[in-house]
Amino acid sequence: MIEIELDGKKVSVAEGSVVMHAADAAGITIPHFCYHKKLSIAANCRMCLVDIEKAPKPMPACATPVTQGMIVRTKSDKALKAQKSVMEFLLINHPLDCPICDQGGECQLQDLAVGYGASNSRYEEEKRVVFHKNVGPLISMEEMTRCIHCTRCVRFGQEVAGVMELGMIHRGEHSEITTMTGGTVDSELSGNMIDICPVGALTSKPFRYSARTWELSRRKSVSPHDSTGANLIVQVKGGKVMRVVPLENEAVNECWIADRDRFSYEALNSERRLTTPMIKQGGQWKAVDWNTALGYVADGLKRIKSEHGPAAIGALATPHRTVEELHLLAKLVRGLGSENVDTRLRHADFSNTAPPGYARWLGLPVAELSTLDRALVIGSFLRKDHPLFAQRIRQAARRGAQVFSLNAAHDDWAMPVAGRVTAAPSGWAQALADIAGYVATARGVAAPANALVNEAAKAVADALLSGERKAVLLGNAAAQHPQAATLLALAQWIAEQTGAKLGYLGEAANTVGAQLVNAVPGDGGLNAGQMLGAPMKALLLLDVEPVLDAANAAAARAAMNGAGLVVALTSFEDAAVDNADVLLPIAPFSETAGTFVNAEGRVQSFHGVAKPLGESRPAWKVLRVLGNLLGLPGFGHESSEEVLAEALGDLAAVPARMDNRSAVPLTLAPSAPNGLERIADVPIYSTDALVRRAVSLQRTADAAPPVIGVSTALAQRMGLVPGAEVRVSQGNGATLLPVRIESTLADNAVRVSAGHPVTAALGAMFGPISIEKA
Repeated sequence: MIEIELDGKKVSVAEGSVVMHAADAAGITIPHFCYHKKLSIAANCRMCLVDIEKAPKPMPACATPVTQGMIVRTKSDKALKAQKSVMEFLLINHPLDCPICDQGGECQLQDLAVGYGASNSRYEEEKRVVFHKNVGPLISMEEMTRCIHCTRCVRFGQEVAGVMELGMIHRGEHSEITTMTGGTVDSELSGNMIDICPVGALTSKPFRYSARTWELSRRKSVSPHDSTGANLIVQVKGGKVMRVVPLENEAVNECWIADRDRFSYEALNSERRLTTPMIKQGGQWKAVDWNTALGYVADGLKRIKSEHGPAAIGALATPHRTVEELHLLAKLVRGLGSENVDTRLRHADFSNTAPPGYARWLGLPVAELSTLDRALVIGSFLRKDHPLFAQRIRQAARRGAQVFSLNAAHDDWAMPVAGRVTAAPSGWAQALADIAGYVATARGVAAPANALVNEAAKAVADALLSGERKAVLLGNAAAQHPQAATLLALAQWIAEQTGAKLGYLGEAANTVGAQLVNAVPGDGGLNAGQMLGAPMKALLLLDVEPVLDAANAAAARAAMNGAGLVVALTSFEDAAVDNADVLLPIAPFSETAGTFVNAEGRVQSFHGVAKPLGESRPAWKVLRVLGNLLGLPGFGHESSEEVLAEALGDLAAVPARMDNRSAVPLTLAPSAPNGLERIADVPIYSTDALVRRAVSLQRTADAAPPVIGVSTALAQRMGLVPGAEVRVSQGNGATLLPVRIESTLADNAVRVSAGHPVTAALGAMFGPISIEKA
């Protein structure tokens, strides 16, 4: 530690710190614009100039290292004169449009100009003007004349998002920030540039001109999308969600959120919201009151139970719903005598289950992802599946960590990747066995399975055998894989032998919570694949759109068309639920209290930030009343806190209920037959009901219609060129898709996205597929 004197105070800071760090530690505010604690030092705004004894001129606090005995004055005449001079230069070209600026009221320049600016300008020359730029549907660069060239946005792209989409061109007062290629800003983290911009140059295009900051009430919440559990501040005006920004939590999301966390709120205000219960009569939807709708559902369930037995009743829920809702849904189904309840909608191997009451999890705290030395990521489209986890692993890679990928397709993760093991999905288990074989040889132990010569696998093994902080992480595709249990068993063996931590990245906001409350089938119960593979006499759907959420879209459509009573608890009147009989309007996450358990097992509760729209109600209340109408015991909860206490019990005991141990014997299936295999990702803006209906997100590049990815070798064999249409067939379904050639794709694999209406005619996310020229 080094001790310095700062404005007369003795302050101790770590060696290598700068004056700005010492000021933060002492609680002293130094004005600044370009400095940001999560970004590299640029020292280009000069607003943080301070008076350092024995220095010939004022020095930037953000870039001046501390030395023992240094004396710093931040409020001396010398420092204040320098700071005011800088402010005068910053305001020379800045437009005087605060009244119409979306940043007004929360603008750093506005705040600091009060203390360091003059009451009038001495500048009489012509001001510069920067023409506006269209960089996509999320970020507005309409008033770039306001830009003060702090370069925060440029550094964010390079250092956090991993993609340098913005840069500075020209020099002097002609400098301007623009996209480097003249295109759009497409990063899945791009909205954070809006937060870190200290002026009104980068603003939110969906929020633009819709409210003033002082009109908004601010309420805490948790993201309902991926397994990070990002903390949010939801800003509300007149009972309507107007904007979502990050709530800083260093242990979870730091000060960042993904674009789907930020902009999916548009769906909450959609005209397609379901606001009253609906019953289908004579093929037409009729609005009814809650008593009529719930009475109809209760009578139907009683009748089906009486005529066909409780096993004819099932329930499916999305893992994006809360602990309370999933617990009551499972309790209701079991109260009827059925064990048919599941949330693993896109899975294919249902033997890969934690013991009852336990859950598969990340295997380490989220924050530790940033400190890894070695990481093997299996079956993950990491950057789009888990933007904030990818950001943390990117920081580790920037510090020298070696990151490896095992997949059929290797997207650009916007980070250095030390090695890639490429195999079609049916070859993933063998690829892991190859890595295990090299580990076994190095450690002098027996290998768990027959290994083949594989130089890429050897590089992974050698890396995992070195380093200190290591992790083997299974992604969404590994969890959804037909051999998921085998992949886990092999990954567990590798992790144990190399001293690495083993974990699942997690598919949804409440994947862990769903397992903890046993929203999975019990003994003799049907799993999601079985309930979506054959018609049920009665099916309760909690925020599920079967054709878009199922592992096998074609089978789900057929099953739904043959089903009996279908009850959809949904927030949207256009929910993709074929053959539904009843629509019950339930509140989205913003209009209900609830709890999510993120990938690391962190329990995070939140309150509704707005009143339920129209006649919609929190799903836990709907399920409670339905349980009462069915005459089931234990449905007398008065609050969501009561439901949570019953669902999870002692919250302090939750960390002890995390379990990634494989309970399945380690056996390798025979090698896959010849032919093409499908590898399916779920596009980032097709994962759940909210992002599918967020208008601005659906205008982004990531929401473009699906294409079929083929390897370079396959394209050459078939004479395919980019953009050419091919007929894609799987099972009894087929569709036409344009070709995209992917150089990293396994030769015998083709990539066709799931979760999208364009590909909903096709079958399983993994399995044989055929293509031919259209």
